[in-house]
Amino acid sequence: MFGVGGLLLATFLAVLTYSLARGYLLDQREGAAVRAARANAGAVATRLRAADTDLPGVLDALGRRSGGDAEAFLYVDGEFFGAAITPTPQRLPRSFVTALSEGDAVRQRFTVPGQPRLAIGVPLTGSDAAYVEVVSLAELERTLRTLSSALLVAAALTCVAFAGLGWLASRRVLRPVTDVAQAASAIAEGRLGTRLDVGGDKDLRPLADSFNAMADALQRRIERDARFTADVSHELRSPLTALATSFSVLEAHETEMTERPRRATRLLAHEITRFTGLVEDLLEMSRADAGLPVELDEVRLDDLVRRTLDRTPYAAVPLDVEGPITVMGDKRRLDRVLVNLLDNAAHHGGGAVRVGVRTAGRVARIEVDDTGPGVAAEEREHVFERFARGAVGADRRRGRGAGLGLALVREHVRAHGGTVRVEDRPGGGARFVVDLPLAAS
Repeated sequence: MFGVGGLLLATFLAVLTYSLARGYLLDQREGAAVRAARANAGAVATRLRAADTDLPGVLDALGRRSGGDAEAFLYVDGEFFGAAITPTPQRLPRSFVTALSEGDAVRQRFTVPGQPRLAIGVPLTGSDAAYVEVVSLAELERTLRTLSSALLVAAALTCVAFAGLGWLASRRVLRPVTDVAQAASAIAEGRLGTRLDVGGDKDLRPLADSFNAMADALQRRIERDARFTADVSHELRSPLTALATSFSVLEAHETEMTERPRRATRLLAHEITRFTGLVEDLLEMSRADAGLPVELDEVRLDDLVRRTLDRTPYAAVPLDVEGPITVMGDKRRLDRVLVNLLDNAAHHGGGAVRVGVRTAGRVARIEVDDTGPGVAAEEREHVFERFARGAVGADRRRGRGAGLGLALVREHVRAHGGTVRVEDRPGGGARFVVDLPLAAS
């Protein structure tokens, strides 16, 4: 807006300056030419009245008065006479010649190809003739072109200067708003230690103080909730361990049971396994919420995926690897990401049918495909929320998880500076895609 305003203002001033300068210079030039023509006309009239002066002598005097940027002629009985034959009289405007033949004093600007001119006609007293002088305005036209070019350059420079001033002013005014937006985005991404610093700007100090107080309160709340979850999960591990140990004794005598107690034992085994997994997930989530730093090392992603598949029940899943790929990551967390995606495919997608590892631009990409019902477009963000199971997982009899597996995947991937999403698999099913930054070569 500053630039547009500067352009409009500079254009208005340039047009106004050019108009005033052009009018003034034209008036000055025409006035000087008219005064010179009248003086020359008086001298010619004096020569014509002399008894010993004939027309050739007057024409010779006209030739001496001509030269430079002016031509002089006599207009007698509808004809033009000059010291030299030129096409100029034939180019004079018809209105000028008509006024001249009626005995009027006249001046008129006209243009011959490529050159502006001024014609001045002065009736000669004491005779039926008129003195005509044609003055070239080419020099004045060059001056005006130079002036217009200078004004255009000045207008452009003014526009650039106004745009620069506007950019500096708007940047100074909007920088605090940008800082607030960036700080809010950083907190939303989990960087809870982000705070605003407005320096010595007293006007923005209340905003910064309020924002920082809000961020402090949010950080305390999240840390308190994370500690509570971690404490509860830790306290549950001991009784769960005792329960699992005791249940192993019970399982050893399963063959001695009747069918009804045996079914109850199997159901209890399933729930204990599910409860143990929930506690482990809660502990992992509490560590992620605590914002513990990720220990990054160079990791051969293709080797890590291959070893993870070999040590899990998913060793038969086809692996599609595109050459050696190195990322900076935490092996334990990346291993957990892949296992959770494979478990999700097994529980809700009929089992994984392909694991792909390749590069895509500047990122390393892990793809886990299944042939299940897929994920509806409106649920693709929701499935990464905590305790979200989606349409299939919502049925507890079909899904064994607590809805934390994909949430942990997103937290671990985000801690590595990457992204995770779900999309349609060509041919049907779902494809979970993890993008991680490649290690610097």
